[in-house]
Amino acid sequence: MTKLLNIAVVALAYILAHGLTAVLITPLQSRLLPDITVFASLVYLPHGVRVLSTWLMGRIAFVPLCIGAFLSEVLFTPAEVSSATDPVILLSIAVGAASALLAFEGLALAGYRLYARQQREIHWKWLLLAGTLASVINSVGQSLVFSGDMLPDHSFAVLAVYALGDLIGLIVTTFALMLIFRWFRIVGAKR
Repeated sequence: MTKLLNIAVVALAYILAHGLTAVLITPLQSRLLPDITVFASLVYLPHGVRVLSTWLMGRIAFVPLCIGAFLSEVLFTPAEVSSATDPVILLSIAVGAASALLAFEGLALAGYRLYARQQREIHWKWLLLAGTLASVINSVGQSLVFSGDMLPDHSFAVLAVYALGDLIGLIVTTFALMLIFRWFRIVGAKR
């Protein structure tokens, strides 16, 4: 039952983060960078969910991340832009969900076991490093997935926006969660 609850929480967190990105960030960004906004966001909050859920859950996080990303596509992507069942979108979902896992596993191969259960203390700089590596993996993967759909002149810009947007999304998500947890501790201490 606990695993199902964890899967549901991660999927819902992903949907919420994607929704905030779609409703708040995408409309503003589309005014500045309309050709790139179709592919990538300058502040992609779900990347923080990817990294933090993979850090906490390990390999199993891939499943709820795929579920959350698929449902986010269904809920927030207009039908005229794409369909969640398009093979390119399904591949994009898998690449995004695997990016943090590949980063954590790559760092583990290099001798840095960063999963939450493998450390006594949280080292935020290592978590951000894993998130940065995941961002690079995701940006390269997404650029390959969408290479047939974007203009060649925009490919480097899309790659850069993916990487930057994932990293900024991770930082914003991590900072927001740190503030929320701090608030919980303060409220709990007052009782």
